Amino acid sequence: MRELTPRKIVEELDKYIVGQKEAKRAVAIAIRNRWRRLQLSDELREEVMPKNIIMIGPTGVGKTEIARRIANLVKAPFLKVEASKYTEVGYHGRDVESMIRDIVEIAVNMVRTEQMEKVSVKADMNTEERLLDLLLPLPEAKEEVAVVRGEGEDRDVDKGGTVVEKRETTREKFRNKLRQGKLEDRMVEIKTQEKPVVMQGIVAGIEEIGVDFQNVIEKMIPPKTQVKKTPISDARKIIKQEEAEKLIDKEKVTKDALHRAENMGIVFIDELDKVASRESGHGPDISREGVQRDILPIVEGSTVVTRYGMVKTDRILFIAAGAFHVSKPSDLIPELQGRFPIRVELKDLGKEEFIRILTEPKNALIKQYTELLKTEKVNLQFNKDAIEEITDVAVKINKRSQSIGARRLHTVMEKLLEDASFDAPDLDDKNIVVDAEYVQDKMKDIVKDEDLTKYIL
Repeated sequence: MRELTPRKIVEELDKYIVGQKEAKRAVAIAIRNRWRRLQLSDELREEVMPKNIIMIGPTGVGKTEIARRIANLVKAPFLKVEASKYTEVGYHGRDVESMIRDIVEIAVNMVRTEQMEKVSVKADMNTEERLLDLLLPLPEAKEEVAVVRGEGEDRDVDKGGTVVEKRETTREKFRNKLRQGKLEDRMVEIKTQEKPVVMQGIVAGIEEIGVDFQNVIEKMIPPKTQVKKTPISDARKIIKQEEAEKLIDKEKVTKDALHRAENMGIVFIDELDKVASRESGHGPDISREGVQRDILPIVEGSTVVTRYGMVKTDRILFIAAGAFHVSKPSDLIPELQGRFPIRVELKDLGKEEFIRILTEPKNALIKQYTELLKTEKVNLQFNKDAIEEITDVAVKINKRSQSIGARRLHTVMEKLLEDASFDAPDLDDKNIVVDAEYVQDKMKDIVKDEDLTKYIL
């Protein structure tokens, strides 16, 4: 985080997201302020609150992508939720506190994975020993082994006279074969334990009263042990998972995860406009306002009970987003508006941005399709005039029907390359050149028929 300056954050976002400079800067500053806060004295640190952000803009302009890339960049627990999926307390559906329980679960999995990576070498060593035990099981009856006195050291031999030292030699031979990957298909029998399955809905309901129902169930019902035959390649993964679990400190994992969720967690609340009261709407907006009032204490700062312990939400960064076509941010309840002090408006995308989206980012669509067809030995080439034509089609359809921003490029590209993707394995000529004429030929019927674009694209 020390090296991740706002400028570097924006540079990293530029690799994947075209335009939206203001939104990128706002998010970069908010992320940097999280690191700055941790450098303060304990007394002052408690006074600095995260500056939550609300991103306003039409669909398909990069709101979700900005939040997702930021989370990957800072290795922070990240959760995307949709405000419209929550219901007011007392109604059937998910309550807003479940978002905090979910982000804690994400943090625990993240820390557990990191800890497992740290003990990976030791786990590999233990796994190798267990695999060798499966390949060369020890004699069951101890009385079959006798001690024969020799001139040098004592040697253990079985009743048949075979020296046990040979067993060690055989074990080393098997070890070398394992390391060389020569035994990957050899079948072995391993014991696995299946934990009792607890329904998510039941757990969420019980958690509200502070009971870790899943652990209670696991203690009441012993795990089911079963023996199954599996190749060494699969057995290695199962055994390594077990060995890594034994080596990590579960209490430390929980403690670190709670700290990370509280101080670095990012919750992205999409479709916030769907729970805003609409001036032109008919009938009461009780349900929408109820969800807003339930979200308010979470964003403002409260303590939520999770299966891993109590979690304070006042240091979690909340980024909200919405198209706000029908409603406006001012239609949100005033208290909730006040909890999102930074507002950023994202601009709609035009032809110039579409051309850049197709070609510039690391994950550009043209790169994706080219590499996908390369797996079938097909060489796909896009001429410059083809890219111009593709963006023209996307812009026309966005204007003609409802605009879905850059997502329209996905639908256009999929339709354009449908035949090539289907025929790729059977093509004799593995070179496909996509030019303006190719695009016009594939898209002519759809572009002409206005009614068809509504259904196909």
